[in-house]
Amino acid sequence: MDVGIARERLAGERRVAATPESVRQLVGLGLGVRVEAGAGAGAGHSDAEYEAAGAHIVQALDYAALDVLAHVRPLDPAEAARLKPGAVTVGLASPSTELPTVRALADAHVGAFALELVPRISRAQSMDALTSQALVAGYRCVLEAAIRFPRFFPLYMTAAGTVPPARVLVLGAGVAGLQAIGTAKRLGARVSANDIRPASADEVASMGGTFIRLDVDSPEATAASGGYARELTADRGALQRELLAPHVAEADVLITTAAVPGRRAPLLVTRDMVAAMRPGSVVVDMAAEQGGNVEGSVAGQDVAVPAAGGGGEVTVVGLKDAASAMASDASRLYAKNVANFIALMVSDGEVAPDFTDEVVAGACLTYDGEVRHEPTAQALAALAAATAAPEGLGGPGGSASRTDDEIEGGAG
Repeated sequence: MDVGIARERLAGERRVAATPESVRQLVGLGLGVRVEAGAGAGAGHSDAEYEAAGAHIVQALDYAALDVLAHVRPLDPAEAARLKPGAVTVGLASPSTELPTVRALADAHVGAFALELVPRISRAQSMDALTSQALVAGYRCVLEAAIRFPRFFPLYMTAAGTVPPARVLVLGAGVAGLQAIGTAKRLGARVSANDIRPASADEVASMGGTFIRLDVDSPEATAASGGYARELTADRGALQRELLAPHVAEADVLITTAAVPGRRAPLLVTRDMVAAMRPGSVVVDMAAEQGGNVEGSVAGQDVAVPAAGGGGEVTVVGLKDAASAMASDASRLYAKNVANFIALMVSDGEVAPDFTDEVVAGACLTYDGEVRHEPTAQALAALAAATAAPEGLGGPGGSASRTDDEIEGGAG
């Protein structure tokens, strides 16, 4: 069976779904590997390295001839339609925001496996692409902040005087947040952090940070399945921002990492909260591509916010393609996630998904003409109903139509 490794075509995307190391793993499973010419260039891997690992280099992948397609970014509907019935795809799929592609995959009778749907259980950790890429993004957040911050991060005691350490506040203590805490701490900053899950306090402390406790909600109300935080209600969200405001104002650097796959990022910091920070302060919003934790952040741009006290500005960095910016190590980790997941489905050199395996079943998006991920199936049905409804009865301009956010939220 042939596994195809696509050259990513989205502007700015430098990662690749296989490295020479992971190609050796796939070849060892009895699979053939076809790598599109130049696929690994952005991550520092030449075509010759792939050939030495046992791959065949092709100028363009023949999608119709592939048994398995591995990719980084979600496919588009045209790519999905080119795959043969019974083919398998493995990669990030963003099902809640790529509904047309999901529909195309189901119509083409392709077995699509979305790595963001891999269950967060111990046995699946080696396939958890969200975790591996969040690790890279959390590290990158701190570097982006340090580059823009006009002062040192660490404490310096010199004959000319003492330079105090920077005060870094991290909001969100998932994998990315913990990596940001550890990186900022290694650079010498004084680091504090908050997460709506009280259980995160021990993890923050283990990375050298000080946990900020806010009386926002109970552990039961804020813990969601899969290790993610549950989004707060509007009232609780407003209370959270009110309680966070003085801590944000005291910080020199603010890093926000709160995001749940498939949902709009929660608003944690308002523009007024940013303006209350000292001139020269830096805010890095890792969730800018998902709508942003910080009001006014723009993915891929730096936005200057006048400081309330006058005399300067606060820089708000809308992080974009964080993992891609460190494509070599991000690809190393991601490719291993992909290869490990494919290995889970291989038997005697054939890729044959076993749906009695909870990891395989949990990650399945489409198979045999069906959308098997129930929240995505519901979102597609809602979208179809809204599109088909006549004017005034849930269709365009009708009061019963669902908003994009509602559809997205239902697929998360």
